[in-house]
Amino acid sequence: MDSTMRTETNCETPTPPGPPAIEFTGVSAGFGRKPVLRGLDLMVGKGEVFALLGANGAGKTTTINILTTLLRPDSGRVRVSGVDVLEHPDEARRCFAVTGQSAAVDHCLSTAENLMLLARLSGLSRREAKARTVQLAERLSLGSFIDARVGTLSGGMRRRLDLALSLVVPVDVLILDEPTTGLDTRSRRELWAEVSQLSSEGTTVFLTTQYLEEADALADRIGLLHDGRLAGLGTPHELKARVGEDTVAVRDRDGNALAEVPTDGTVRGISAVLGSLDPDYAEAAVTLHRPSLDDVFLSFTSNDEVRPRQKPVG
Repeated sequence: MDSTMRTETNCETPTPPGPPAIEFTGVSAGFGRKPVLRGLDLMVGKGEVFALLGANGAGKTTTINILTTLLRPDSGRVRVSGVDVLEHPDEARRCFAVTGQSAAVDHCLSTAENLMLLARLSGLSRREAKARTVQLAERLSLGSFIDARVGTLSGGMRRRLDLALSLVVPVDVLILDEPTTGLDTRSRRELWAEVSQLSSEGTTVFLTTQYLEEADALADRIGLLHDGRLAGLGTPHELKARVGEDTVAVRDRDGNALAEVPTDGTVRGISAVLGSLDPDYAEAAVTLHRPSLDDVFLSFTSNDEVRPRQKPVG
């Protein structure tokens, strides 16, 4: 994980104080006889980056569609920046912008023309639209491609343009539905940097993603959807701590496990583990395994209860 994106602490990180930027209260939804969301309760604080994870079919897209007024739930209430999404959908839409799973750009127009068109449709004057186009092109490193037809741009550049279009009119909440799907590693990390910058400026980011590394790098808090409910909620550090401790793994030259001993991850703790090992393991390989979001995801979405934490050595 890139440590410049987010700093982990050992402290509990509650929802930031003040009115929530996003609030789901008792939200249920289904299709026919198949329930998708079962009484979802969730609050996202202002300026927070919140990642919603879940297996395919867990309800992530349904949650996004309800939040963005595209789908009415069967029951419950949803608010964005204090505005009831169901009672005042037009007002709610002015509070957020959405970047979907595929770039919503006109491939026949240039980068500048896409930005100018949306700016004008959003009510900006021609002068304001031009200034905003230049500003966003510089911010998202699109300046060299400002006059290029979008159909000639790489996937990463089109996603940058899609994000720029979401920012034409400043909003309180930015909703990103799997924004880096299909991008290469460099393009993904560049987009992460832009999301982190937006958050530092006070924008609330609600993110769904298939990439656990992405959630680990960006999110202040993570929610895990399973069977229509939040199975887990907390900071990446808190969630990892709930599924296990750091472990010293000892393997022979063929990679076979000889021993796995929990530790607190400190030099003293690891030294205590090494000192307790069988002398016959002197030529074995030793690695330190730390719980990852993969472990968290599998634990919360595969079992009804989280595995108990083991007592560390040292």
